Amino acid sequence: MATLNANDIIEQLNWRYATKEFDSSKTIPAETIAALEEALVLTPSSFGLQPWKFYIVEDAAVKEQLPAVSWNQQQPKDCSHLVVLAARKGYKREDVGAFVARMAEVRGVSEESLAGYEGFAGGFVDQANEQGWIDAWAQKQVYIALGQLMFAAAALGVDACPMEGIDPAAYDRILGLEDSGYSTVVACPLGYRAAGDKYATTAKVRFEKSDLIQRI
Repeated sequence: MATLNANDIIEQLNWRYATKEFDSSKTIPAETIAALEEALVLTPSSFGLQPWKFYIVEDAAVKEQLPAVSWNQQQPKDCSHLVVLAARKGYKREDVGAFVARMAEVRGVSEESLAGYEGFAGGFVDQANEQGWIDAWAQKQVYIALGQLMFAAAALGVDACPMEGIDPAAYDRILGLEDSGYSTVVACPLGYRAAGDKYATTAKVRFEKSDLIQRI
């Protein structure tokens, strides 16, 4: 299987930055957006349960409303596509059952043959609900998807800006998520940097590798 060149990966990761200004005249091609959507779908998750949904916002009228609930940051309005990553609220054992049904369909096996998996994953979900941290678990899973999206965007030469500086409840209201069973966790505008964004050429500041990585 062909692999990406290691130097190319590092070069793209050095190229990327949290884009502060997008060129609103530029639009990401459909085939590139399709690839980024597929990257989101392929994100790994705990037990494979995928307790999330991803909303791709293209509508200019909707995007226009978002800076006011994003600490007045303009990226949600000026970007080509805004990805809103939402977590499943109140994930239940029945949701595990829905995934088991999908697994049986994809792999061509019976649901009964997956009883061991259902018991294991379902037991985890039951425990998380009993102990009151199921929503925190789902929200943490969303950040795995955010990382995958940002890496895929960098590899494809698409600029991105992860944004926690938003009002999640307001996003839910504007996007119509309040009764959807999902709630906004984080947003990630995608597009192409504006020529005048000074942060594009500002040196990255990272601690030395020796300060961050320790071999045991």
